[in-house]
Amino acid sequence: MNSDNDLQIAGDLLEVQHLLQPAREHPVTVAEFAGLARSLAADRAQWEPLVQYDATSRWYHRLRTGPGYEVWLLSWVPGQGSERHDHGRSSGVLTVLEGELTERSESGSRALAPGAQRVFAPGYVHEVANDAIEPAVSLHIYYPGLTEMPMHSARCAPTSQDVVPA
Repeated sequence: MNSDNDLQIAGDLLEVQHLLQPAREHPVTVAEFAGLARSLAADRAQWEPLVQYDATSRWYHRLRTGPGYEVWLLSWVPGQGSERHDHGRSSGVLTVLEGELTERSESGSRALAPGAQRVFAPGYVHEVANDAIEPAVSLHIYYPGLTEMPMHSARCAPTSQDVVPA
């Protein structure tokens, strides 16, 4: 068997249109949602002018919606954070755009620098905080769109159902 010849493709693969899948207008896989988050993060002109900082509460703004998903922009001044929560039936992608955030979950604590991404499934319990001395900005994509956000005590038992992106 001549493996060099067996692996060759005759002609230009890109000319075989029926083998190519059409580009999707909206993401449907975890990898595509993570890619959308990276693409939006790279387009500073789209989100940077919208960012506001509020010393009394976390600021958030719905940046975009699509079929079944939504994209939120959040700012975090030093000391601000979410309480322990999950995202109900929504999966998500958290991407840090500026500054540094700390995520705490049952598996420990991790610092998230600009460009860091966290992907989570329904029921994933965590809290996010700005423990740094500079403000931070993050991007959050939820699929399906966020309809509930059960809060958890330190024992991880749900306590209430406020819907605020985190």
